[in-house]
Parts: sequence; structure tokens; C-alpha cells
Amino acid sequence: MSLTKTGYRKRIIDTQIQNNLLTFGAICLEGPKWSGKTWTALNHATSACYIASPENNFQYRTMAQLSPDLVLNGESPRLLDEWQEVPALWDAVRFSVDQTQQKGQFILTGSSTPNQKGVLHSGTGRIVKMRMRSMSLFESGDSSGSISLKDLFSNPLEAHKTGEVLLDQLISLTIRGGWPGSLELSLKMAAEIPKAYIKNIIEEDIRRVDGIQRNTRKLMLLLRSIARNESTVVSNQTLLRDMKEDTGDSINVDTVSDYLNALDRLFILEDQLAFTPNIRSSIRVGKSAKRHFSDPSLAVALLGASPERLKNDLNTFGFLFESLCTRDLRIYAESFGAQLLHYRDASGREIDAVIELPDGKWGAFEIKLGANQIDEAANNLIAIKKFMEANSMAKAPEILCVICGLTNIAYTRADGVMVLPITALKP
Repeated sequence: MSLTKTGYRKRIIDTQIQNNLLTFGAICLEGPKWSGKTWTALNHATSACYIASPENNFQYRTMAQLSPDLVLNGESPRLLDEWQEVPALWDAVRFSVDQTQQKGQFILTGSSTPNQKGVLHSGTGRIVKMRMRSMSLFESGDSSGSISLKDLFSNPLEAHKTGEVLLDQLISLTIRGGWPGSLELSLKMAAEIPKAYIKNIIEEDIRRVDGIQRNTRKLMLLLRSIARNESTVVSNQTLLRDMKEDTGDSINVDTVSDYLNALDRLFILEDQLAFTPNIRSSIRVGKSAKRHFSDPSLAVALLGASPERLKNDLNTFGFLFESLCTRDLRIYAESFGAQLLHYRDASGREIDAVIELPDGKWGAFEIKLGANQIDEAANNLIAIKKFMEANSMAKAPEILCVICGLTNIAYTRADGVMVLPITALKP
């Protein structure tokens, strides 16, 4: 009997969790705070221990610190929520799995990565890590799910109407983000969630990662710079210059690297790595990652962007819309073992998103807000495919797609490029 909470919305990762509990002795569900990790873990657990609970003066944390074995006893799968509060729990779980050789014993959830000095063994083969994110549009009920991303690689797309989508709707979905606790709130109230999130990061969470007190003003400058460069390839040096333009403070690149590392450990940022079409290809490709916030609402909050402001600045909203689509594509792709990448070569050819399947097949996706941008995006994809085909050592994409915000129909163009509304996609 699981401990599922009333009102729990099924998540895409649920199926992966079920499979991994049958394969490994334990799973570690990690990701940003407020993304729903605990509720999802409870959907699979039959007993639980909340390490960070303040009940009885944090008795569970104290017990775990005294002897990790004291909190391991319970019906399996047993949830150890916020296990990173006591890093020694990792080794205790690994040892227990080794001793019993049973599958699905523990579910660990964590919203930050602990200091490595507190974890002695990797847990390889015993504990599998799983990344959980905020809700995709399909999970939140804002995508009809009439189009399967996975099926696009094997079946023709059937043209069909997908329903009217308004600019105001897309702006609202981006401002609200995919936080489970925001779904039933008004837009005005939901917009306060990411603002509070950022405040917590700056004032409390980042210090708890490693006990280091960082300069909150510099941290805010960095976060705002990342927000201004959302969905782009941006170097640490560029972020540094951006920060110095806002202040006369002395800041060096090592400080930027340190702050970025701490944010990564809080799962606030997520890189979209670069794609190489063939390991032996003669094409010179960029290797830098695109940097995204874990949820587009964080970038919106840092920019102080209201619905009216975004409506009057569609160029900025275009990057934020790309971030929303990237989040969803990553969630969908990883559910069937694929990965999300991006492409950029020395000649300036770019692809917003690349979905690479486990067998090496891949698809090229351009992300555009308006329907008036579809022709240009399709032509870009076709030109890149032709270039790949002409380069005998490069593998060309299997499918070409334009993901569009403001379109109400899914169809395949005469040139073979598919057009898909983000509000119709599912895994």
C-alpha cells in the first residue's frame, strides 16, 4: 500500500521509478525544491522518514547522525526524504542493499548535492540517480497530448487541429512555471512562487550547500545575468562582464565559477549540452552548452517581467518560450531513453534542440513563438540536413520539426518538415 497523497497528479517519471525499483536496490530522486519529489516518492513508498522534519526538535536527523541504521528500518520501499541532510545515509543505504541483495528497498529524495567528503562510495549498481524537474505542460494538463514525441521517429504525423492557443495563455504558462503548488493559483499569486524561491536561494539555500556565506548582491547580479542570457550559449567571462556593467564591485571569474557550481548543486541550473552528428565528422562543432534555469518562471521573476511587459517585448519572450519548450522536450525525451542537446557549428548553423535516441538516430527541432517564423525555421532545418548529407562523415537527422507556440494545427509541410504546437506534445 503506497503513501500516495490525495490529489496527486501522475508524473511522467512515475513509470521510470517503477522500473528502476525493480532493477536497483535503491533510487535517488533529485531535483529542485518544490518540483514534487516527495509526493512522487510517496506514490511508490510504503514507509517514510522525513530527515529534515522539525518534529520533536529534528529527531530523525539527530537519530540518523547518531547511527544511520536507526532510520533505515521500515517497510520497503522506504522513503528517506532530504537524505542529504545526513550524507552518511548514502553509505548506510548502499551497505544495506549490499547485505540483502534485494531490489527496491529505498527511495532517497534530495534537493541539493552534499559535499563529496560525506559520501564514501558511488553506489554504482546499487543506487541509481534520477533527475526530477518541474511539471511539463502535459503533466500540468496544459497540453492535449495528441502528439507523441517518441512516435514522430517511427510514424507519420497525422494532420489535425490542436485547438486555439493565445499569446496571453503562453505568457501565463511561462510566468506560472511547472511548480505543482502553483497549478490552482491565480496568475498573480503563482507569480509570487518563483520570487520567493529566488529569495530562499539567496538568503538560505546556497549557504546550506557547503556552509560558505556568499555575497548576496553578487549572487543576485549573477542570477539576473543568467536570466538575461536564458536559452543562449554564454561563457563565464560574458556573465562576469554583464555583472560588472551593473556594479563597480570587484568580481573575478573564479567567483562566478564558484557561484555557478553552488547553483548547480541546488539543481537551479541545467545545461543543454552540444551535439556532434558523428564522432569522426570533419564538421567543426561548438562544444559549449546552453544554460537554462530549471524552470522558465525563475528567469521571468529575475527579469521582473509582467504579462504586459512580455507582450510588448516578444523578442525577450521568445527566449523564455524556448526555455519552456526545452524543459518539456527534456522531460519527454528522457522518458524513453533519449537525450536533449543543441547544435552549433563554426559556420554559424544552429539547431535549437536535438533529440538523440539511444540507437544514434536524431531529430532536429527549431522552436519559434509565432507562426510567421515557421518558413524561416523550416528552411534552416532543410539547409542543415542537406549540409549533413553532403558531408559523408556526418549523420543527417531522421526528422525535422518546428515547434511553434501560436499555431492551432499539427501538420507536415510539403518539404517534409513537421509543425507541432507545444500545447499538443507528450512523451
